[in-house]
Amino acid sequence: MAACKPFPAVAQTSVLTEVEVPDSSSQNAPVDRGEQVMKALSGSYPGIIGPAEYHDGDWTVTVRGELFYYAQGRLLPENLHEQAADYAAQSFYRYSAGLPVWQDFSPEQSARMRQSSTQRTTTPLKRSPAFWDAVFRAHNRDESYSRLKSIKFLGWNVMVHYTILEELALVEERIQEIAKTDRAVTAWINNINSASAWNWRDIANTSSRSFHSYGTAIDILPKSLNGLATYWLWTAESTPEWWAVPYEKRFHPPEPVIHAFEQYGFIWGGKWALYDTMHFEYRPEIFLLNNIPLAEYR
Repeated sequence: MAACKPFPAVAQTSVLTEVEVPDSSSQNAPVDRGEQVMKALSGSYPGIIGPAEYHDGDWTVTVRGELFYYAQGRLLPENLHEQAADYAAQSFYRYSAGLPVWQDFSPEQSARMRQSSTQRTTTPLKRSPAFWDAVFRAHNRDESYSRLKSIKFLGWNVMVHYTILEELALVEERIQEIAKTDRAVTAWINNINSASAWNWRDIANTSSRSFHSYGTAIDILPKSLNGLATYWLWTAESTPEWWAVPYEKRFHPPEPVIHAFEQYGFIWGGKWALYDTMHFEYRPEIFLLNNIPLAEYR
């Protein structure tokens, strides 16, 4: 999928990204949030998602000829438009070009994080999978599996959606080039214990489909974490205030590795409040929404 030019971004702050919460800063955005999101989606998946158009009082796009409404971020087809209240908004969030500046959590912020963590278990988020199912032509497990191709990535065989083969190959090419002169990157490659992508499942503690289900997310785990945190839910098992674990106590891939993924449209889970530092996910529209240019490679 071709890289696209960014357009005006929504307002950003230095706080950590909350992956499960839509960007509330859109209230101060210079253009309509629905227009922003739908144009970003249209520009990120050429040939799959059609132009953004204002239709029936809402911003819309077509996916392989099927009409979808913005629906306050829910991305619903016509047959679900009247059931919008049954679904949570999709995640179109703030994402910074660099690692957000660390800020200690106040008691009030910690209380909100604790409440949010509890709510994920008691009232799990439920997003409609219809939009992404249509984009990736993967409405069920068997259909998703039929869209997969195997690719060797840094020595590991991974199954990914056929539409991101080129992007992932370019990420690998860039990492291998950097490793020729960067010992930290070479050590990171040699320390990889597993690399996995496709896995038909929901996001942990939610009723919302994971991007692993489409083969558009990849987890890269090291042989040893050396006592460092990598995934908030694992950390929560032993550390009640998992959100307050500082960066230096989390396992981070080398910065050039993160940047290589980001250049080709993969966001890194280490920038989420619900951190997942082993996780990279193909979401080029997130970069457009945050005015972060992607690599020009076509």
